[in-house]
This record gives sequence, C-alpha cells and structure tokens, in this order.
Amino acid sequence: MTTTVYVARKILTMNPSQPEATHIAVRDGRILAVGPEGAMKGLGEVSIDERFSEQVILPGFVEGHSHALEGAMWEHLYLGYFPRRDPDGNYWRGAQSVNAMQQQLRDHAGTLPPGEPLIAWGFDPVYFEGARLDRQALDAAVDDRPLVIMHASLHVMTVNTCMLHLGGLQRHVGIEGIMVGADGHPNGELQEMAAMHAVFETLGMNLFETVGSPETLWRYGRVARNAGVTTITDLYNPLTDEGIVALKAVTAADDYPVRLVPAMAALAWSVEEGIERLQACREQGNDKLHFGPVKLMTDGSIQGYTARLKWPHYHDGQLNGIWNAPPETLCEMVEAYHQAGIQLHIHTNGDEAVELMLDAVESALALWPRCDHRHTLQHCQIIDHAQLRRAAAQGLCLNMFANHLYYWGDIHRLHTLGHERSQRLEPLASARRLGIPVAVHSDAPVTPLGPLFTAWCAVMRETASGQVLGEHERVSVPEALEMITLGAAYTLRLDHLVGSLEVGKFADMTVLDQSPLDCEPKSLKDIGVLATILGGSVHVAE
Repeated sequence: MTTTVYVARKILTMNPSQPEATHIAVRDGRILAVGPEGAMKGLGEVSIDERFSEQVILPGFVEGHSHALEGAMWEHLYLGYFPRRDPDGNYWRGAQSVNAMQQQLRDHAGTLPPGEPLIAWGFDPVYFEGARLDRQALDAAVDDRPLVIMHASLHVMTVNTCMLHLGGLQRHVGIEGIMVGADGHPNGELQEMAAMHAVFETLGMNLFETVGSPETLWRYGRVARNAGVTTITDLYNPLTDEGIVALKAVTAADDYPVRLVPAMAALAWSVEEGIERLQACREQGNDKLHFGPVKLMTDGSIQGYTARLKWPHYHDGQLNGIWNAPPETLCEMVEAYHQAGIQLHIHTNGDEAVELMLDAVESALALWPRCDHRHTLQHCQIIDHAQLRRAAAQGLCLNMFANHLYYWGDIHRLHTLGHERSQRLEPLASARRLGIPVAVHSDAPVTPLGPLFTAWCAVMRETASGQVLGEHERVSVPEALEMITLGAAYTLRLDHLVGSLEVGKFADMTVLDQSPLDCEPKSLKDIGVLATILGGSVHVAE
C-alpha cells in the first residue's frame, strides 16, 4: 500500500499540540503521520514528494458560507461596482456609473437574439448617488426585451417595464416586496424571495435552482480550487431530485477537486417535506458530499435596505427591511428542525433578525434540550454585545461576513448604520472573547471567493477607501487562519475530518508561496495559492 510523504519548507497544521511540521505522510487519502523528517520512520515503503519543498502547506481552506451560484452567474452579464475575474480567468470591468451600466446593457443586448431575456447581476445601486435604480433607467437602456438585474446582495432585483408587464406584476401593487414609485405604480424593484420568484416563474427559469446543473458544480469546484478551498458549502440548495442526482454524480468523480456541503433551502419545502428530504439524503453522501444542514432565510441585506434592524433602524431614515416569511413561521421552523435533530444555519443580517432567532433557539432548547447542536447564525453583521452573550449561553456558532467590511463598510458608516454601529460590524474579537466558535466567509458570488482575502478583512478591517472600522474588533493572523480552516469546519460539523492536519483526517491541504505568519498582516491577501491537495491528490491552481 503506497504511502506518500510531502515535504514542505513549513507546514502550519492548525493542531495546537503540534503547530508546525515539515513532513506529512498520506495513505489512502488520509493523514498517516505529521512532524519532522524523523517522524516518518517506521511507515514502511514510502514515496517522497518534494515538489512543494520550498513552499508552505496549510490545512485546506474551508468556506463555510458561499453558494454554487458562483459557478452559474458568470453565464450572465456582470455589472458589479468592483472589477472581477470569472472562473476561466476572464476580466470583467463591471460598472462604476449608471451610464456605464446602461451602455453595457445595450452592448450585451446586441449580442442576443431578438426578444431573448437579458439577465445581468452584481449591480449595487447603493454606490451611486441619487434615486435608486428603477424601470425607467432600465428602459432607457433596453426596452425591447425582458431585462432582469440581480443586485449584488442577491436579495433584490430590478426589472424593466417589459418584464413587469410580462410577469403581470403591475397588477400586484401592495404586495410586500413589489416596490412602487411616487405615481403609485410598480417601479421595477423587487425585494426578497417571494417577489423575485414571480419573475423566475414567468421566465421559466430560477437562478437559485441552476445550482443543480453539473456544469455549474464543476465550475464551482474550479473556483474553489483556485482559491485554495478544499471544503465548500452551497448554503442555499433547493435539493431537488435532479439536483441531488447531480451532486452525487459530480462529487463521485475522482478529479472533482473539493468536498461539498449543500444546505437545504428551508423555504423551498414545507417543514414536513424538508425534514423527510434531509433525513433521506443523509445516507446518500460520499467522502466528498456531506448532506445534513438546513438553511433558513430570515431577513435580507443591509446595503439593500431589506435587513431587519432594531431601533433606530436605518441611519439615513430608510424604511426597515422585510422578512422572508412571517416571524412566527420562522420561529416554528427553528423549533421543528431542532426537534428533528437537524443543524440549522440561519441567515440573520440585521440585529432584529438576530433577536428573533435568539428567542426561537432559546425556546427550542427549553422544549428539547440538545448538547452540541452547533446551530449557526450566518452573517449576524451587527449583532450587539447583549446578543453575543445570549449566543454564547445558547451554544451557538457564528459565521460572520468579514468581506463586508471592505466592500460595504464605507456605505454602512455613512448611510445605513452610522458611526457607532459600524464599529461593531462583524464583532469577531468580542465573539472570541466570549468563547463563541467563529468562522468568516465570502458569501460568493456576493463577493469573490478567497479565504486569504477574507482573513485579511478580519485582521485589517479596512474599507475600500482605507478607513479602519472597529479597530478593537480586529483579530490576529493566527486567529483569522483558524476561522478559515478549523473554525469553519466546526460550524459544518466536519472538524473531525478536515480543518487541521492531524493523523486520521482527510489529507486536504493548501499550498501557498509564503507563510501567512511570516509576512506583514497587510500582505495576507496577496499570498499566492499554488495548489490544493484533496485526499492526497494534487490539484494545481490556474
């Protein structure tokens, strides 16, 4: 039986009993030994692999909150404020003004057959002064075909007049989520899942269900590999029958480069159907496919003004956000899934949503006490200190959206939250002081997938303009590395298998061109990912 020993300049293990090593032995996809060269003796016949002898090896990064949509959205026009590269390395300049957005829409429409719907994504109106994007602005660019623009948050879309009429949405004034203008008619902005679903239903396609495509899953795997990720989530998967078949087939392939954890979208099913579906999936996984958690969507996004905030709500006076389901329904779902023994990952952007879910989990635990439940609040961006203490008492995990500090920190400081609440945006240090298990994430495709950049955000807390938000909530580089490895693995109930380099765990590693512990913290995001190793198989980054 072949044993391969990988040699590195330095191996950072994330194992507190042995933080560093130089050699790691792998047999049958698992770690057989870790340590100095002398620790490799007595393993029998070994093959020495020195291709990374001048590089640094870490545990494979674990992305605890992202979406397979990252592998699907690039089939459509990207209109984000920040330039990005797609999974194939192509450069997309995005749109830094409404005029630029309109011109890109016109240009792209010219490449499509007559009447074919145009779908774009990533646009973020919060960056532009003046009125919010509406159907008139879109009509000025494209008025001869349905046009749909998904905002960067994925919680809001804007459509043109043609799409409004095609979907019959002008007849639904007064329905929550269908926004109206000063004239009392729908202005083209649709907020949250129920309103957006009407558009998908009309078009006969749902972007959120494209995650069931094998092509999407393969593209997602390539993105993960290039970012150094070896375990990744799809944290809003409808788990349709077709989607489950695709998940099983793709992850069963020997060359699929990542382990995948789909979390079922709770609002896609009745509670009874959802519990039955998850329980049926539990035995259908494999070493690279781990079924189990459920994702519950409560509110929306802060920058999209759809998150639910406690008083005084939005700093600039905008109306409070909306719920994706009635609060009492959300609480009932928490209790039902908890009673069924299923781990909950709960989207809570605003502190009012956090409060509701803390009440729900507290009630569920009172009725059905359960140790080590690992229910995880996702995003929880402005969770306050009283709420942090409650979360610690309830044994909750927190997975915070650290990238938000860079991409929307300036917006929050000036518009949505104001100075004081922006200082506690993503309060990572406070959570750690209370002993709460913490991870950080990218929420790709909302922001680019890149754990080293996410770690940099947690350490530096710099906005896009260079402002520091909440210096007292900064964490150290070792703490940030834990949050993208073992900490994230813990929130997925996989810390016994991945997240650190210890004997018996999967041989999942990331190869970097320098040590994060030896460079300046400000350079953390610039470290290069050379390859990943999944179960002992090397996958070179592109």
